[in-house]
Amino acid sequence: MTKISGVIISYNEEKHIGKCLASLQGIADEIIVVDSFSDDSTRDVCSRFNVRFIEQAFKGYVEQKNSALGFAGNRYVLSLDADEELSEELRESILKIKDNPEYDGYQFNRLTNYCGKWMKYSGWYPDRHIRLFDTEKGRWAGTNPHDKIRMNTGSRVTRLRGDILHWYCETFEEHMDKSNHFSSIMAEEYFRQGKKSGILSASFHKWWRFIRTYFIGAGFLDGFRGHAACSISAQASYLKYIKLLQLNRDAKKTNSGHF
Repeated sequence: MTKISGVIISYNEEKHIGKCLASLQGIADEIIVVDSFSDDSTRDVCSRFNVRFIEQAFKGYVEQKNSALGFAGNRYVLSLDADEELSEELRESILKIKDNPEYDGYQFNRLTNYCGKWMKYSGWYPDRHIRLFDTEKGRWAGTNPHDKIRMNTGSRVTRLRGDILHWYCETFEEHMDKSNHFSSIMAEEYFRQGKKSGILSASFHKWWRFIRTYFIGAGFLDGFRGHAACSISAQASYLKYIKLLQLNRDAKKTNSGHF
């Protein structure tokens, strides 16, 4: 029988991590939570489950998740975010292949709950991700905070039926706070990569993001929440590039001052 390690990174996830851990019961043969020193009751919630709780300073999303893989005792890892859980259909799909996995990676759809509504459009579904994989064939990659599994060349990947249920935010204010936070992380990553931006570029990305998600991605079918989600996400795209512009200008001023 193939054993699976459930691996989660967390920080102040008392609201949702209980649902996440409950959904892994009967699926994961061990559960590891790598926590970035939460100051809420995340640890207490985890103590109600049979998990290995490890505290480690946050290194960045990609780096933290790769570091967490090192604590897994099994070759196959099922990785969830602390605000995610497996749907019952997805649990059943995993159980069917668990004894004899024929693929190196398994991809799942992710269904997001946004302010009380499950979003079926707006560019948010099916939002496919590889989350169950052979750690000898794949690792975390991507640009923070947008981490993703990158499988080795020649790896075999398939999709399982069922959804990851993602509890993203309960209010529009929470979405705006997250957008501001994540746009800063992304701007800093782009800056380190030497990327440039300008006012026109930032504006273009904003409006193209809205057109792509609300009109092309049929966000209007998600009702007023779809409009809000697409609008705030478009603003986040603008913030990312305008913050990058500011970082490059600040760096130029600093470098000029050295001469």
